[in-house]
Amino acid sequence: MLIDTHCHLDAPELRPDRRAVIQAAGAAGVAAIVIPAVARFNFNAVRRLAHAVPGGAYALGIHPLYVGQSEDDDLRYLREELQRRLEDPRLVAIGEIGLDFFVPGLAEGRARERQEYFYQAQLDMAQELGLPVLLHVRRSQDVLLKYLRRRPMIGGIAHAFNGSAQQADMFIQQGFALGVGGAMTYARALQIRRLAAAVPLAHLVLETDAPDIPPAWLVPPDRRNTPAQVAAIARELAQLRAVTPEIVREETGATARRVLPRLGRLLA
Repeated sequence: MLIDTHCHLDAPELRPDRRAVIQAAGAAGVAAIVIPAVARFNFNAVRRLAHAVPGGAYALGIHPLYVGQSEDDDLRYLREELQRRLEDPRLVAIGEIGLDFFVPGLAEGRARERQEYFYQAQLDMAQELGLPVLLHVRRSQDVLLKYLRRRPMIGGIAHAFNGSAQQADMFIQQGFALGVGGAMTYARALQIRRLAAAVPLAHLVLETDAPDIPPAWLVPPDRRNTPAQVAAIARELAQLRAVTPEIVREETGATARRVLPRLGRLLA
């Protein structure tokens, strides 16, 4: 089963022809698309969109790059919204949450403190409500892991993973799958490609992060990424691992359904 585990389908870049984008994904064999929120303002948008897409699912959370625009009250609202939607089978995770120490100014001082505060608060919600998380991981692997170790196995997906093999093992031990997508398709992405080739498929999932992180074959001026590209990403991963695309689709699909149990029930 071909699953795009991370796609910002509500993004403005996809709005002009979103219906065609969704149809193209279906034609490419994409059976499910997980749409994460980034802040309070798009909670309703991702939920409505997930219900309008065949195989659509969604996550609610506050992205680290939106923490600076968010108030403490948004955490209260998120908790209430998660509780309100717990009976919705298309709600599969809390996300996109995490830490970003790559963007200048966010890795220190008050900005970092706020990120860590929001991250911990959302992990506590995940633990309380029994939901996995979709993690934003950018130069923050060790700090993310520090807070995960303080809580029983929450699990989920480490989105767009680009850490060391040792860090990969630590996330896997915490019940996480690693998301691989467009970045893996570049020959110069040696670390990502080594991990994608070595980590068992039981711990990998496919993603596009559309409309962001376009794969190598999308050349200027049209660099827009779409969920249909997950099919070609699966083929690239298959080539890297010297297996068939069918094996990649089957095993990464099974991994996605395992680490996002509500998605598994939705697609059963």
